[in-house]
Amino acid sequence: MTAGTAADPREEQRAEADERGRLEISRTVLRKIAEHAADQDPGSTRVRRRVVGVGVGEHGASARLSGPDQALRIRLDVALRYPAPVRRTVESVRERVRDDLLRLAGCEVRSIDVTVSALVPGHEAPRVR
Repeated sequence: MTAGTAADPREEQRAEADERGRLEISRTVLRKIAEHAADQDPGSTRVRRRVVGVGVGEHGASARLSGPDQALRIRLDVALRYPAPVRRTVESVRERVRDDLLRLAGCEVRSIDVTVSALVPGHEAPRVR
């Protein structure tokens, strides 16, 4: 057997990216990426969840997605730390969500509508009066 006459099976299995197929990412995964990115922003925070006055844990940002993957529209509900500049914090959240969806899933974001559902006092040292 001479070198070059037998093809390496590993080389035959490799194909160009466009010939290998497609990757479809579930909308649930895209939603979770958006929520996680919003929760990771230093200006956002988690809030206590209560049902009939009883604490049942905490929750962070919630997102709803619409539109195609290359032009996502996102409606995001977040709680922010207070006091903080709300406009700058919301812009930071938008940027983080947009960047993470592009980097992790290759999705372009057309718009992100943010609703600030709560302003939660941050953990600051008490003031001396």
